[in-house]
Amino acid sequence: MVSTDSQNAAPTRSTVGVTDLLKGVAQMAPDALSMVRHAPGFLIKSPAQKRTIGLIFQKLAHKHPDRPFVRFEGETITYGEANRIVNRYSAVLAERGVTTGDVVGVLAENSATDLLVILAALKLGAVAGMLNYNQHGHVIDHSMGLLNAKVLVRDPQCVEAWETMSPDAKPEHVLDFAELDAAAEGKPDADPAVTAQLPASTTAFYIFTSGTTGLPKASMMSHNRWMANYDGIGGLAARLRPSDTMYVALPMYHNNALSVSLGAVLAGGACIAVARKFSASRFWDDVIANRATAFCYIGELCRYLLAQPEKPTDRGHAVRVIVGNGMRPEIWEEFSERFGVGRIVEFYGASELNLAFVNAFNVSRTAGFCPLPFKVVEYEADGSPKRDANGRLRTVRKGEPGLLIAEISERVPLDGYTDDTETEKKIIRDAFKDGDAYFNSGDLVRQQGFLHIAFVDRLGDTFRWKGENVATTEVESALGTFDAVEQAAVYGVEVPGCDGRAGMAALTLAQGAELDGKALAAHLYEALPTYAVPLFLRLVPQLEATTTFKNRKVELRDEAYTDTGDDRVLVLASRAEGYVPIYDGFTDEVAGVKASN
Repeated sequence: MVSTDSQNAAPTRSTVGVTDLLKGVAQMAPDALSMVRHAPGFLIKSPAQKRTIGLIFQKLAHKHPDRPFVRFEGETITYGEANRIVNRYSAVLAERGVTTGDVVGVLAENSATDLLVILAALKLGAVAGMLNYNQHGHVIDHSMGLLNAKVLVRDPQCVEAWETMSPDAKPEHVLDFAELDAAAEGKPDADPAVTAQLPASTTAFYIFTSGTTGLPKASMMSHNRWMANYDGIGGLAARLRPSDTMYVALPMYHNNALSVSLGAVLAGGACIAVARKFSASRFWDDVIANRATAFCYIGELCRYLLAQPEKPTDRGHAVRVIVGNGMRPEIWEEFSERFGVGRIVEFYGASELNLAFVNAFNVSRTAGFCPLPFKVVEYEADGSPKRDANGRLRTVRKGEPGLLIAEISERVPLDGYTDDTETEKKIIRDAFKDGDAYFNSGDLVRQQGFLHIAFVDRLGDTFRWKGENVATTEVESALGTFDAVEQAAVYGVEVPGCDGRAGMAALTLAQGAELDGKALAAHLYEALPTYAVPLFLRLVPQLEATTTFKNRKVELRDEAYTDTGDDRVLVLASRAEGYVPIYDGFTDEVAGVKASN
């Protein structure tokens, strides 16, 4: 069954039925034994259990030392050799005072070294603080302040982030890759004693997210929560085998790479092939060269691949399963048929969310199912949950879009952010009865039945573009520091053929000011990550005098760049040209993803 609605014109599956589930169960039969092994870990999580990422990797390394673990740019490192390198890196970090609970900042593009550094921190019980190398200036300083890292390990490739970082933001101990390797020479390669003693409740990662508003927040991920990816998405849904290779072109600071892909690889004792960066034109060549049988995706990546001209490599690969989120319903079958992908393991989750949905039954056009407690409820125009006359929330009927909220309990705890105040902002209390608590996902979904959902849209003061969450207040702040701009309201708008929402800003100009589109673009590229620079500007006579413009933003978002009356609309022609009046064909250029090639 297919339906459409005003929020999402894509053909979404309205219901999931018994027949869908039975077909999925039949496909699971060859992997039944491995699924039985992972089912208990998914259903029963004990924070006190001595079960961590480093220990799982270590056990695999001792059991299968000659099995390939990581491939990068033509070189393969086995599980055994990788573990020895990791242990030497751990010794270097320990010499610099890193112990359980300390933070090791990781500023790196994808590489084998990047992954091994992460594992080295985890084996000590330290937290790997995953910095986004697209950040720079005051934003990277802010992120470093949240980490409070004892050691920073940096990739020399991440020049801008490093060179714009304030001296005061840098920890006492900083090592680039070459310095780390030099320091690791001659160090013992025995497993750290602490690795086997760490409880699953130990914090594993700080993953940066825009959360709802403002500068980036560091969401915490414990080893225990990571196990949901390992056992659930990896063991029960992706079901990789030792002969498989998972190709990862998404950055390691991205949850899909760090948790989902690594979890799936370790669950199957498989190999991970790491690409430094994603390239649409070279993607399938790289997949073939790495002998990959699986890869991880976000929706934008899949659209980029479909936008490429057809060529023999479209089917000249051995990929049988892909894992990720954001696969648009209208391209689901097209992608599967063109590239010959048998299973699309779509999932829904977020770095800060305490549950995840996964398409374990290989049903098309669904984000999958989740056995953990959640509700889909009515919501206000600004994205907040709607309360009735008694102050309680109300669920929506199956098939209707609503706000997804996840129950918080001892069984399903919330790791949250490093800042307790920010965590509390996302918690809904006394939702259905006194004393209950739910986490507000900020996302609009549709219930499909049998605990399945379909993602519809993102609500509130963030939007997703180029696979990244963009915080409207951060963009508004950058616009507000430009002399000609008096006020700014930022929101996301849909662009045909694109995933997520592109940035758009409604601006009022200072009295007597003229807008220099080229200068404004240069200013924004200096102040913001590239993906956060708005594509559209709308010059308006006035904005409501509130701090967030929430109600006005709903109207502005709905009007987008087409229903703007007499207001001038400018578009970002290029980094060099800056903002120019909107012209025919601009949205086609955006959808053409030229920059991805």
